[in-house]
Amino acid sequence: MSGFREGFDLSSYLVTDSAQARAAGHDLVDLVSAAVDGGVTIVQLREKDMPAREFLDVVLRVSSAVGTKVPVLVNDRVDVYLAARERGASVAGVHVGQSDLPSAAVRALIGKEAILGLSASTPERLADAGLAAAGVDYVGIGALHPTATKKDAPDALGHERLAELVALSTLPTVAIGGIGVDDLPLLRAAGADGAAVVSAICGAADPRAAARALAVAWAGERVGEKL
Repeated sequence: MSGFREGFDLSSYLVTDSAQARAAGHDLVDLVSAAVDGGVTIVQLREKDMPAREFLDVVLRVSSAVGTKVPVLVNDRVDVYLAARERGASVAGVHVGQSDLPSAAVRALIGKEAILGLSASTPERLADAGLAAAGVDYVGIGALHPTATKKDAPDALGHERLAELVALSTLPTVAIGGIGVDDLPLLRAAGADGAAVVSAICGAADPRAAARALAVAWAGERVGEKL
């Protein structure tokens, strides 16, 4: 167990897409390593269409590369997370959606030390996520903008509505959905704890530089002011 549940940093949150990485000419493990070097603070491995055995291999390789530097989360597949943990991998937790296992059941499976994230983008779901019995550590709110990286993505919220939802949450929040550098000051001003990106890094020619640009934009700096 990585021991990342206390004090994890959502500010620069990478959600992986191996197909985008390949299309941009990158090996996924190399891409994630470069992104972490560039400033990514947390990584979610999301491979909706990948067979479980192949996904487990990806989790093992990525966690071996960066799992002691930043939290590595597994999207949806609690079984893959548990299998990776059983093999001694540095995996920190899971992120699930509303159609996956209930968060309380996930918490019972993964234990008290793991990070548990939940997608929640309505007032009712945010309220439910905030209940102690739900066992949730943070919520993902989106989609901010229209996005093609998730087949079942909800309608775009826009900045104003997302800010309203962030204000309703009693848990840390991370925004997601078509996010770019220009969105980050607005998201931070709205009170979000971080911004999750897929294409902005996975589809970038230089993932490290892309991650760095996002990280310094979140910090309110200009690229070039801080190494």
